[in-house]
Amino acid sequence: MFLGTHHPRLDDKGRLFLPAKYREELAEGLVITKGQERCLYVFPMEEFQRITEALRTAPVTAKAVRDYSRVFFASASDEVPDRQGRITIPQSLREYAGLRRDCTVIGANTRLEIWDAQAWETYLAGQEQAFADLSEEVLPGVL
Repeated sequence: MFLGTHHPRLDDKGRLFLPAKYREELAEGLVITKGQERCLYVFPMEEFQRITEALRTAPVTAKAVRDYSRVFFASASDEVPDRQGRITIPQSLREYAGLRRDCTVIGANTRLEIWDAQAWETYLAGQEQAFADLSEEVLPGVL
């Protein structure tokens, strides 16, 4: 499970240090792909395979499934962190997410998300009140 908020920086070669607490779990490899709201999703290989299987069983007759799958898989890049725990984020993914230098990496349960730091602050500012108001509708009977 991925939790927390971290603030790494991209270096001049487009590399990003993974948060230290997740390096062991991601050491064998990961997949980076486009996510919603212009962030990047980072999946451990096992989780990416689970999602692949779920999409494999989705009906290809559904246009939304085809559209989502095309963008999701076409933009995916499998990476192995280097010995220092850095991953290289492909240029096309950096452009999609608007990543320049300052980034925010958040834990999002089964994945990490990489955001441009300013984009994350803007998103969070617009969502915190909605989060406080929606807990019962999203998790009925849990909280």
